[in-house]
Amino acid sequence: MGGILVFAEQRDGTLRKASLEAVSEGRRLAGDKELAVLIAGSEPAALAPEAARHGADRVLLASDPRLALYAPGAYARAAAAAVAACDPDLFLLPASAMGKDLAARVAARLGTGLASDCVAVTAGPQGYTARRPVYSGKAFATVAFEGARPAMATLRPNVFPVASPPRPGRGETASLDVRLEEKDFRSRAVSVQAAKGTTLDVAEADIVVSGGRAMQGPENFKYIKMLAEALGGAVGASRAAVDAGWIDHQHQVGQTGKVVSPSLYIACGISGAIQHLAGMSSSKVIVAINKDAEAPIFKIADYGIVGDLYQVIPLMVEEIRKVRG
Repeated sequence: MGGILVFAEQRDGTLRKASLEAVSEGRRLAGDKELAVLIAGSEPAALAPEAARHGADRVLLASDPRLALYAPGAYARAAAAAVAACDPDLFLLPASAMGKDLAARVAARLGTGLASDCVAVTAGPQGYTARRPVYSGKAFATVAFEGARPAMATLRPNVFPVASPPRPGRGETASLDVRLEEKDFRSRAVSVQAAKGTTLDVAEADIVVSGGRAMQGPENFKYIKMLAEALGGAVGASRAAVDAGWIDHQHQVGQTGKVVSPSLYIACGISGAIQHLAGMSSSKVIVAINKDAEAPIFKIADYGIVGDLYQVIPLMVEEIRKVRG
């Protein structure tokens, strides 16, 4: 089996957590074989040492001022060039919004197989297999890559741990030989505007506190924010709360929002519709707070509190603050 290539997504001059998870998993799967990491951007060389610290033997740099923000055609061309340069058996990408878009484009360009949103990747004598959720998270499928080279997979954020301490790689850097044309930039991001007051992305947060229809209005999300702040987590929401205009779409967890896999997920006033469960059922520990003891969310919760969230949350915050001193 040959080496492994990982696409490391960067934003604002730093490698995203999901990218470090992918690099760490790539290092684990590669073993003694080479792990190459592709970084694209206007000045990606500054990020090479971090990739090396997490296991990269070779860092391929696609450097161009026009790559500062995501340009699908250009990034796909750079990724295809990276595959040609290192000829890997497996190409891993984070299952972020960018990673999923890029992976599909590259797989189509290379005519190879792609497993999306994987929660496990295994190396065996017959090649790689991947495990991924299907049927809105109700079941898992194990897929093989027969005749596909490289096999491609996107990795669900917060499922694969960042190696600690990381196993450093050789960290050799090389400029990627890729000729970008104007047609590669027919669609591109022109700016990225972070939502006001947003500090944590629910897709990458280790703790997520979400509110649902029972919040009854935007003013009551202060309870969700209060609990999230006490725990050091991110604020999430169900589709019902987002559709009602109580909170921005970037906070939406579910099949039509973001898929999350935090260590702790607290669902407040969320009944547990299948569309929401599809986005958070892989969380390691799930806590549900709901007045309805028959709410479907309790069927998958590790811990359940049947009660009024407006009474329960302040008590939880008070106890958390006591414990944290």
